[in-house]
Amino acid sequence: MVQRVGMHNSAQSGSRPADADPAAPDTDAAASDAAAAFDADTEPSQRWYARPAARSWTCGPAPSGVRSFHESLPGYAPTPLTEVPALAGELGVGRLFVKDESARLGLPAFKVLGASWAAHRALSARVRGTAPATLGELRERIASLPPVRLVTATDGNHGRAVARIARLLRLPAQVFVPDGIHPAAVADITAEGAEVARVPGSYDEAVRQARRAADGPSGLLLQDTAWPGYEEIPGWIVEGYSTLFAEIDEQLRASGAGTADLVTVPVGVGSLAQAAVAHYRSRTEGPPPSLLAVEPDVAACVLASLLEGRPRTVETGITTMAGLNCGTPSSLAWPFLRDGLDTAVAVTDAASGRAVLDLGALGISSGPCGAASLAGLRTALAGADGAARRESLSAGRDCTVVLLSTEGTAANRH
Repeated sequence: MVQRVGMHNSAQSGSRPADADPAAPDTDAAASDAAAAFDADTEPSQRWYARPAARSWTCGPAPSGVRSFHESLPGYAPTPLTEVPALAGELGVGRLFVKDESARLGLPAFKVLGASWAAHRALSARVRGTAPATLGELRERIASLPPVRLVTATDGNHGRAVARIARLLRLPAQVFVPDGIHPAAVADITAEGAEVARVPGSYDEAVRQARRAADGPSGLLLQDTAWPGYEEIPGWIVEGYSTLFAEIDEQLRASGAGTADLVTVPVGVGSLAQAAVAHYRSRTEGPPPSLLAVEPDVAACVLASLLEGRPRTVETGITTMAGLNCGTPSSLAWPFLRDGLDTAVAVTDAASGRAVLDLGALGISSGPCGAASLAGLRTALAGADGAARRESLSAGRDCTVVLLSTEGTAANRH
């Protein structure tokens, strides 16, 4: 049964969205359990979604070859999975680990995993013969092609990742940024050699302008959100994130922790959460973990969508969690989130800010978006509903928890 907080008492029947993946299982019955009116008058940080039946849903895994491609990139190494007993004690769980993405391939966030794989797939399709196996080989093969310009919109980390890949491939890049992006983050993108276009509006407006700018034979849009008719490249970006979860599996085994029981994921448009669902709902070893999605309270589009059982666009506000400040879920991610994501919560900037400081005191560099994972679990377990939420999360005394800290303090500065 779905637990509902911050919704009207009268439930509405869910409906399968018209733009849903036709290959995805039809889960109208389950979705209708989650459908209810979204009460905008309720404090966003108190809104909560839980559907434990999601743990029985399954899907196919990411394709083989993603990890080996990343291993060919200069400077590749698995990012740390740091055990933090102090947080395990605070939260009343058995073991707690933080996946620290503050230094991924020379950048302060995980996004380069998706940008590099998507660029590799998209550009490899333009060359004749056998697909290049490495980034260096790809650079050599595309040098004789007609000019290519990489284009994207970003609220921080993804744009810098695309700019870095463009520089490695010796290609021009154009990056559109919305209001609210710190000048230092813009400077980081510019330092990679990209042209930055400022957009007086939201992230969604920046995406619209990037789409227009990429129109033409030289433009290649590398966007990490999807819409009907634009899903192949976002799908490759999601596939790129699979390396992160493969590393976690290996690192947990090496620590003697087995497999994760609860994984907490920061959410913007939902692409990383889609990758988490694809990984953990396709895995055959061990029981399926609970997956907790965490969003800013001023941009909780996935939470709103899950509560209503259909994709929702929400008006966003200003938040220090700039990389999560997205108003519309990815159409590609939505069927995976609807069917395979079993818990979601919204958090305040204050909660994220406290988590940043606490993780820093423990030696983990985490920006507001990365620290949202800790803030989300704390919010879920706090208050009068904490005991019931703990049960929904399966966050017992023997639970192994993984928090995804998706960025360091050098990313998305505010």
